[in-house]
Amino acid sequence: MDIKKTLLATAIIASSGAQVVAAPYVADARSNAMGNTGVVSADFLTSAFHNPALGALYRENDDVGLLIPAIGVNARDSDESLQTIDDMQKLYKNSNATDPSDATSLNNLLNQLEGNAPINVTAGAGFAVAVPTEQVSLNFYAAGFTEVIAITDVAADNGNAPTDVQTRYENTKVGMVAFGTYEYGLALSKVVPISGQNIAFGVTPKFQKLFTYSAIDKVNDFEMDNYKDSEVSKSAFNFDLGAAWVKGPYRAGLVIKDVLSQEIKTEIGGYTYKLNPQVKAGIGYVTELITASFDLDLTKQERFNTSLDDTQFARIGVEGNAWNWAQLRAGYEIDMKNNVDNAFTFGIGISPGDVVSVDLAGSYAGSNQFGGSLNVAVTF
Repeated sequence: MDIKKTLLATAIIASSGAQVVAAPYVADARSNAMGNTGVVSADFLTSAFHNPALGALYRENDDVGLLIPAIGVNARDSDESLQTIDDMQKLYKNSNATDPSDATSLNNLLNQLEGNAPINVTAGAGFAVAVPTEQVSLNFYAAGFTEVIAITDVAADNGNAPTDVQTRYENTKVGMVAFGTYEYGLALSKVVPISGQNIAFGVTPKFQKLFTYSAIDKVNDFEMDNYKDSEVSKSAFNFDLGAAWVKGPYRAGLVIKDVLSQEIKTEIGGYTYKLNPQVKAGIGYVTELITASFDLDLTKQERFNTSLDDTQFARIGVEGNAWNWAQLRAGYEIDMKNNVDNAFTFGIGISPGDVVSVDLAGSYAGSNQFGGSLNVAVTF
């Protein structure tokens, strides 16, 4: 049996039971707090992350916006595998190889690790500079994210004898697979009157770099950042398209992200990650005091080449705005493919004088499955 291929396949397929994030993960605290909606609810500064057409839907007093930065992380370790691995490594390093008591403790930790759910960590960052104008609104942005999935392969239990436990520990492995991308581009948008209706259109030409990592480590050598030694990367040109209809407080929108499909393989196992076009629709109600939005993925995100990690979300979010000085947000998202746990989201914003704003968001989808993000922005 090829342990590398088997373990990597197990990591990918078993990730269907983990909290994994539909690519690309957008680190935007306002959106994250509102159930990760954004097709019609994002503002002109974060429009390039969600729907480029929204860059043209700015307020009269908006001249320049600067997002510096947006950062976020989501993590799931529902069975506390990282803590168990750390305890094993410390015990093995400090134990007496012939001590039956130490051997029993180590074997118990191995039993505790066996069959655990995968570890999943996703982190992202971004920044943007937006200049809205009547002619064409501009939004230069850069963003990136990395997602790491790890799963353990515990060797068979042959008893509590010290030599048997030592052999079991040394044959226990951890497999990791990761995908990431960073991109930068320029979103262009404009409102066009059509038959008495105001419709904003947007396009974002962008440069992307995609990369995958894969690794197999003995449990004694395992660290979450070991995957960096097996990078496979490729560069690509891509673009997004978006449109948004506006009538008073009501909005409807459509966006196509990553119009040109991309694929990249892992070094170990030759598995393929697909960054396929994503079509999203949204409707919303947007006023100075209240924003409510509903987004629906019209296509699935395929991710690795197994249907067990496909995702397709329905999302809802709401924001209460206290006269542009403070905001309270909440949301909920559901994966219609049932490969990702449903998540509650929540957050606050502080924007004294409507000049500097700080947004914080969190998410909860079960035990040891949390997320958080932060935005800092300045508008002139």
